[in-house]
Amino acid sequence: MRTVFFTGAFILILITGLSIYFFGLGYIFLGILIVLLLVGLYDVLQKKHAILRNFPIVGHFRYMFEAISPEIQQYFIESNTDGRPFSRNLRSLVYRRAKNVNDTHPFGTQRDIHGEDYMALRHSIYAVKPIEEEPRITIGSQFCEHPYSASIFNISAMSFGSLSSNAVLALNKGAKKGNFYHNTGEGGISNHHREGGGDLVWQIGTGYFGCRDKHGNFDAEKFKEKANWPQVKLIEIKLSQGAKPGHGGVLPGVKNTEEIAHIRGVKPGTTIISPPAHTAFSNPKELVEFVAKLRELSGGKPIGFKLCIGRTEEFVSLCKEMVAHHIWPDFITVDGAEGGTGAAPLEFSDSVGLPLEPALIFVNGTLEKYHLRDQIKVIASGKAISAFSILKNIALGADLCNSARGFMFSLGCIQALRCNTNECPTGVATQNASLTKGLVVTDKSERVYNFHKNTIHAVQELLGATGHTHTSEISIHDLVKGDEMVKLANRYFPDTVNTQV
Repeated sequence: MRTVFFTGAFILILITGLSIYFFGLGYIFLGILIVLLLVGLYDVLQKKHAILRNFPIVGHFRYMFEAISPEIQQYFIESNTDGRPFSRNLRSLVYRRAKNVNDTHPFGTQRDIHGEDYMALRHSIYAVKPIEEEPRITIGSQFCEHPYSASIFNISAMSFGSLSSNAVLALNKGAKKGNFYHNTGEGGISNHHREGGGDLVWQIGTGYFGCRDKHGNFDAEKFKEKANWPQVKLIEIKLSQGAKPGHGGVLPGVKNTEEIAHIRGVKPGTTIISPPAHTAFSNPKELVEFVAKLRELSGGKPIGFKLCIGRTEEFVSLCKEMVAHHIWPDFITVDGAEGGTGAAPLEFSDSVGLPLEPALIFVNGTLEKYHLRDQIKVIASGKAISAFSILKNIALGADLCNSARGFMFSLGCIQALRCNTNECPTGVATQNASLTKGLVVTDKSERVYNFHKNTIHAVQELLGATGHTHTSEISIHDLVKGDEMVKLANRYFPDTVNTQV
């Protein structure tokens, strides 16, 4: 786009010069042209707004539209609360926290607090002063030799390929500064993940990218080499994800560059669809044995798996197998059906899987029933973006949360919904080099850090309002409409939930 800008500027200068020479009427046009050239030059050189760097001059119309005519945006295009999958209010919250500016909200709530979807925290009249120390959770069962102290808010799985190199590097640098982890996604560990020095969760998907043999099966030696890198703190087996459970990951061919293909061990330029299931295991017994195998190969690092709950009886069978063989993971990541993805068939995104709230209640209750909850940490993934969403997930059974799209917004994502086209205008979800250049790592990594820091601060303030000082103290009873959640939990787990609300 910048090449187009300079070419267009040259043509405009030429036309203006000819107009002045032949007609003497071009001085007004010359003045306008000079102003536009100066604005365009500023846009190309500034480093804070990827939209303006990638689309000089014309990019201003987006900001002008929002600043001058918010009522047009609100009443004719999108209201503050109705945007999908994230409302303008939530996106604006992330932008303000990422920029480290005023994140307060005027005039009261715009939500329908009498609607069926309303849920909130039950505050205490004996609120306490927010603690200054960030709550952290230790991940590691009795079998783990290298437990990991995790933040309660971390970067969820997003592969290099789905995201640009600059986006991955900015995320990792932000994670390093903020002392929280960065999940690699199933696309493998790239140099961009390692350059920032941030803690990594290496996700192993059905394609075994980074640890696959020439036939696409799991390669133990390749896994052992990378799993023992000091930067890799945890390993996560991806069974399924909320946006497309039962369907393998998708990398459109237009985003499959030479570099990405080399990292994944595939042919460049081809659309890569991972198998829907693993070849290293095919039943509960083999899965828990695979967990033990990865723990041994990694030197005792925390091993877990990620899944979207579908057939609940299969998770129950898995827990029974854990108890029978005395093998269990160190953590389980529960992804809700509302989770995000760079590319997926519409039917899978819209019509498969259990939403996060009932899934957390089910997983937490099942682990309690089989006396595994003290050994296994539960991580919630699926639209966690605000302090309330984090505490709500913890109240329903999680220990900590992952967020993908929240951290994408902190990078400058505008929810253009073009992740699968390689035309992301902000340089976040594209492999187009001219668009990727618009995302300046030094600036965006600070925004990633700020978003995390300010969201954690908001969590601490909300905790204080409930009368608690640590996230481990919050429960389902701290939620408005928590009685409905308790009834749902008691329907399946009458012995594990206190019915008094």
